[in-house]
Amino acid sequence: MTNENQSKKFFIYARKSTDSEDRQIRSIADQLAELRELAKKENIDIVDTLVEKQTAKKPGRPVFAEMLKRIEAGEAMGILAWHPDRLARNSVDGGQIIYLVDTGIIQELKFPTFWFDPTPQGKFMLSIAFGQSKYYIDNLSENIKRGHRQKLKNGLWPQMAPLGYLNNKETKQIYVDKDKAPLIKKAFEAYASGKYTLKETRKIINDLGLIGRRGSLLSVSNYQYLLQNPFYYGLIRYNGEYFEGKQEPIIAKKLFDEVQEVMKRKSKPQKVDEMKFFLYRGFFHCGECGFTITADRKIKPSGKQYVYYYCTKKNPNHICLQNVFTREEKISSQINETIQKVSLPDDWAGKMLNELENKKNEAVQSSRFFAQKFRNEIKVIDEKLEKLMNAYLENALNLAEYREAKNKLVNQKQLLKDKLTTFEQKSNNRFELVAKFINTVKQAEITALQENPEQGRDFLKKIGSNFRLTGQKLLLDFKNPFKILVKVEPEQSEGEAIVVQNPNSENWRRGWDSNPRDPFESQLSKLFH
Repeated sequence: MTNENQSKKFFIYARKSTDSEDRQIRSIADQLAELRELAKKENIDIVDTLVEKQTAKKPGRPVFAEMLKRIEAGEAMGILAWHPDRLARNSVDGGQIIYLVDTGIIQELKFPTFWFDPTPQGKFMLSIAFGQSKYYIDNLSENIKRGHRQKLKNGLWPQMAPLGYLNNKETKQIYVDKDKAPLIKKAFEAYASGKYTLKETRKIINDLGLIGRRGSLLSVSNYQYLLQNPFYYGLIRYNGEYFEGKQEPIIAKKLFDEVQEVMKRKSKPQKVDEMKFFLYRGFFHCGECGFTITADRKIKPSGKQYVYYYCTKKNPNHICLQNVFTREEKISSQINETIQKVSLPDDWAGKMLNELENKKNEAVQSSRFFAQKFRNEIKVIDEKLEKLMNAYLENALNLAEYREAKNKLVNQKQLLKDKLTTFEQKSNNRFELVAKFINTVKQAEITALQENPEQGRDFLKKIGSNFRLTGQKLLLDFKNPFKILVKVEPEQSEGEAIVVQNPNSENWRRGWDSNPRDPFESQLSKLFH
């Protein structure tokens, strides 16, 4: 054994990335085992073993760059690697290796699976190996892009499913994540209300349990990206181009558009209200001057606290004479009394729900004809998209013009699809709203008897609006259709104040039973309109 062989100093370099081109490459452990066996066989002195887990598609690998610097500094004369493609899959790194061999800085390269000798023939074969590696990765990349384009054309998302969806490894498609999708929808609804900033929306939805794929909480930027992703209403946005997706939408396009409008309006996060909490603060206006009713907390000598509500009297055009302070518990009591006035007996509610189901079945039949109009408009857009594609393929349009026109048509089509869905569900939704109303008024008396002020306040919002306080009396305007359940009479001859009178049960029963042919027809008709 010669002294020359004894003095050989090499670096071992092993690389394996998570890229698809490396999936069939041996593991790091296998590479190192073969390289150490070769080093022992060739009597090579290993200066250092360097391992890198990064793609070689493009220059910039830190471990690889550091190794070349150390070779240039004289620490080693050569490199042991499993194959030339471990060293380079791009022209820059490959050219650098060949240049260092040309200049004698790298004296030897050894591979268990490839022969190399620093001769013109050896360097030629090495350049071919590097070229083949680059061709392979370029060709693979093009095949992947082609596969992505085909998937997008078929309405399939080609990558990891967005949050709210899951990948099906067997069918290669995605489906709705039943646990996270409702929270995604709530995020859109919360932000669309305009009441919350992105930061506040994040806290609300994170508190409800929405987490990312790795079990971590979503950041504000995550929510901003999520709320701007058209994927959730049925489109796929990929490299600036829109495609019709086959995924099940989580939200409607209308809700998505509302979110975008709110996001445009919100240039700065709104300040958190640091004022003291009062149950009815901001809920009432003065029945005389129309200005806000404010609140204050008073502490009696006994130490007991009371909350009072009174007019701010800040209307510059009206001298308000309301000097009355109304205690919070008195307001709560009047709210409970008002809620009871819209309650509906269970037997009436049951008959109304049965009649509602009959009318729902009749409406389904008549809606089919009108739905066809939207289908015809969608067909026209499909024809335009086909012509647009042909114009692009015939070079009548450039890529930018094609994408702009296509994106516009795809969005128009999605809007029509939403309208079709809405129209087909309109009849059902209308009946569902009436059913919801009936069930709400069934719940009215229960809510009132529970004497929960917060629940009472929220229930009152459902049935009325324009809440006022005048002389310690609660006044409101009942919403449709709740107003048909109450009889409104003047409280007094002066002013505009009204008090709601509870309908007499016997009179109502006679009203329901006055038409033996269809005792609920007139009442249901009022609810529908």
